[in-house]
Amino acid sequence: MLRLLWNSRSSMMAQQEKLDVISNNIANVNTNGYKKINANFQDLVYESLDRKGYPVSSGADGKGTLQNGTGVKLSEWTRDNMQGNLTETGLSTDLAIDGTGYFEVVQPDNSKAYTRAGSFTTDANGTIVDSNGNRLSIIDEQGNDVNKVGGPYKFDKNNFKVDSNGIVTIKGNNGDLTAGKVKVSNVIGDNSMISVGDNLYMLKTGAEILESKDYSLRQGYLELSNVDIATEMTDMLMTQRAFQLSSNALKTADEMWQMANNMRSK
Repeated sequence: MLRLLWNSRSSMMAQQEKLDVISNNIANVNTNGYKKINANFQDLVYESLDRKGYPVSSGADGKGTLQNGTGVKLSEWTRDNMQGNLTETGLSTDLAIDGTGYFEVVQPDNSKAYTRAGSFTTDANGTIVDSNGNRLSIIDEQGNDVNKVGGPYKFDKNNFKVDSNGIVTIKGNNGDLTAGKVKVSNVIGDNSMISVGDNLYMLKTGAEILESKDYSLRQGYLELSNVDIATEMTDMLMTQRAFQLSSNALKTADEMWQMANNMRSK
C-alpha cells in the first residue's frame, strides 16, 4: 500500500515538472532564436522482493527474479537544437545563422556568452550590441575584437554589411573596408551549454568550444523560435491527464489504507 502511495507521488512530481517545461516552451514561442526544451522520463531503481503477488521476470540464467518498481522521475532537461524558421526584417543590424553555431557576445563583465538570437542594434559608442548591451564579437585577421568601445571602427545601421561568410565591411573615405568577421562558435555535444537567461548560454564545465564551419549568415533576417505550439498544447493535455491519473491512484490508495485501518480497529 505504501509503495502505491510513493509511486503515485513520484509520478505526480514528474508530471508537474514536465508541465513546467511545456509552460516555458509556450512562453517563449515568440522569442527569437529560442530552442525548445525536451524532458523525458526515467525509471527509479527497481527492488527485488521475494513475495507473492509481485510480477516475475526471467533473468539471464533463466531463473525468476521478483522485481518491483519504486516510481519515476524526470531526466535532465535537454535542448532541441533544430533550427527555427528565418524571417526577413530588412534591418541591417539583424543577423540570422542558417546552419549550426552561436553568436559569441561579450558581457559587461567581459565574460563570453552565446546566443542564436541575432536581434542586434548599434549604441551611442558605435558598437553592435544586443538588447542587454552585450557586444557582438567581430574579430579581425590579427585575432583582435574590433567591436568595442574605443575600437578602430564606429558602426551604425547604415555603414556596414555582413556577407554570408560573416565578413563585415564598413564604409570608409576611400571605399569599403574589411573590418573583421562575426565570430560564430559551436560546441562539442548537444548538451554542453547551460541557459543563463536573456536567451544566452554559457559553457558547462569541461565543454569544448570551436569555430563553426557549417553555416551561412543572413543579414536583415532573424531566426524564430523552434517551438511548435500545436505540439506543446497536445503534450500539455497528455501530461495533465497523466497527472490526474496519478492523483486518482493516490486517492484510491489512501481510501484503501483508511478501510484497512478501520477494519483493524474493529
